[in-house]
Amino acid sequence: MPAVKLSFGEVLSESFGFFFNNLAAFFHLVTIPWILSLVVRVVFDLLASDSLIMVLVEKVVDLVPTVMFLVGWMRFVLLGAGRVGTLPGLAWSGRESAFLIQLIKIAGVTFLLLAGFTLTAGMIDPTALGQPLDPELARREAMAAPLGTGFFVSALLALRVSFSLVAPAIDMRFTPRQAWAASRGNAWTIIGILFVIFFAGGIATLVGSLVPLSLIQSLTNANTAAAIIAWTVAFLISYGNVALVATAQAVIFRRLTGWREGMPPGSPD
Repeated sequence: MPAVKLSFGEVLSESFGFFFNNLAAFFHLVTIPWILSLVVRVVFDLLASDSLIMVLVEKVVDLVPTVMFLVGWMRFVLLGAGRVGTLPGLAWSGRESAFLIQLIKIAGVTFLLLAGFTLTAGMIDPTALGQPLDPELARREAMAAPLGTGFFVSALLALRVSFSLVAPAIDMRFTPRQAWAASRGNAWTIIGILFVIFFAGGIATLVGSLVPLSLIQSLTNANTAAAIIAWTVAFLISYGNVALVATAQAVIFRRLTGWREGMPPGSPD
């Protein structure tokens, strides 16, 4: 039996409650990363919006503001507003570097498999649904199937240990291997909690971007303006989803490791 048994409902309730009770702090911390992500999107759209490789490069570049926000938000969740440090988006420090290294250890393989799957299978075209299957497309999808399976498995493993991302944000050492051991008996609960948040956030982001896009296009036919407004809304909702995930990871980390403020740097007891 695990030393601590996580409650699916309690972790979700605490995470959502904390986020919605601290919306003012969220907007304060997210403003600069949100603007930076929007600028990255606009720049890459102007460069080559139809290139799969450029889409993947854009996601890598967008990690910079995302990581800066995550570090600040996790510190806010566990240490409070007075310990956030530099406003996210203004500077990159060794703390952000340590966080990025930890992220690569956890999800690097997952990202590579996703990139391989995307480049092999290509983008899904909704307009092609119901049409006769293109033999070349069928061949590419068959080649990409093992990559898709590997991505799914690696994503589950990454979700299980992703709460260890909290450690570098608060200047502690806690490896994915330690997170794996600490999560025994709670693996599916952790995966389920994070999946629910990701899934709900994905739907909210999709709806939040399509509604203003459709509305503005129908009223003005200004496609560029509609796209920028849609991206602006989508990035804000996406950052809200990221904050919820990070909050849940912080809650899980605190409960499974028994962390408390004032612990010396190093591995949690």
